[in-house]
Amino acid sequence: MEAKAVAKYVRIAPRKVRVVMDLLRGKNIADAFAILKFTPKVGAEVIEKVLKSAVANAENNFDMNVDKLYVSSAFVDQGPTLKRIHPRSRGQAFKILKRTSHITIIVEER
Repeated sequence: MEAKAVAKYVRIAPRKVRVVMDLLRGKNIADAFAILKFTPKVGAEVIEKVLKSAVANAENNFDMNVDKLYVSSAFVDQGPTLKRIHPRSRGQAFKILKRTSHITIIVEER
């Protein structure tokens, strides 16, 4: 049995979130929270929120034991990109791409 949680349209670039996500795959829930607590990246806060949601889903919806849970799958997909312009000299305009992420975490019982 597996429980999952998804956060969509998070305003952080996927490559920045994937750096933190790679630390969690296959870890126990307690270890994952400890890693996230001491990771100095902005993505760690968002991932911690999604992980808490996945654990709550497992506990409340599927009656899983929280002590036996581990992160079985965790991935980040790219969401839609917001296009903005930055005015430059002589009437030019440069594009600014503000990327979004879809974060998915799946937990299972060991």
